[in-house]
This record gives sequence, C-alpha cells and structure tokens, in this order.
Amino acid sequence: MLTRDFTATTFIVQNAATLLLWHRKLQMWLPPGGHIDPHELPHEAAIREVLEETGLHVVLQTEPYALGTVTVLPQPYCMLLEPIGPGHEHIDLIYFGRVIGGTLNPSIRESDGVRWVDHEALDDPTIAEDIRVLGRAAIAKYE
Repeated sequence: MLTRDFTATTFIVQNAATLLLWHRKLQMWLPPGGHIDPHELPHEAAIREVLEETGLHVVLQTEPYALGTVTVLPQPYCMLLEPIGPGHEHIDLIYFGRVIGGTLNPSIRESDGVRWVDHEALDDPTIAEDIRVLGRAAIAKYE
C-alpha cells in the first residue's frame, strides 16, 4: 500500500546564497523542511521548520491575503513528489524565503552541519540536482 505525507521545505536566501543542512538521517545536503502537522497550514509549517532546524526567522516570498471572505495562502514555488522508501512518498511544497532575524543555531538532532551556498557553489556534485536547480531559482528571486 502506498502512503504519502505532505511536507514543506524552504530555500532560505541571504546575501545571494541559500542555506543547506547536512541531513543526519539521509546523509545529504538539504534545505530545512519537514512534515506538515495536522491542522497546520503549509506555509506555517515551512516557517516553523526553518526556525526549529536553524534558529532563523524567515518571511516567505509571498504572504497570505484576504480575497473577500476567503484567504489566499502563500503560493509554493513548486511541489515535488519525492520517493522516500518502498511504498512511501512525500508531496513536498517548496517555498522561498529570506532571513529577517534570529541567530543561526542548527538543530544537532536534525543535521551534522550547515553551509551557505551561492550560485557557483551549487555546482557541487554532492548536492542533488533538484536542490541545485531550486537553490539557484531561490537565489535569483532575491537578486
């Protein structure tokens, strides 16, 4: 039986670079992100995960706004379908954000290291192709 979880990931941009974490469990460079909690809105999860994993406060590229009696939620840049394991996938909502406060203090529970990578550093072959492409797109949005 196939199971799918919704997740939210944020490419944080500051000084023409994006922040990547060395994911302890997956052993790869990833931006901060994680599961969307029950009754949590996707953009709230994106912001929460950044704070929990990095100590940084971010604002997303788009903000929610009222449209009559409904709310238009911040639009993710894209959504990815990610294979996680046999019979399990993540539907990952990808956001772009910029730092507005906090102090970089990575969660040692989640990651073994951090690095700010600019457009050129994203050529590193140890970074997955989707991370390289989306990281460059995030940086370009804030240039």
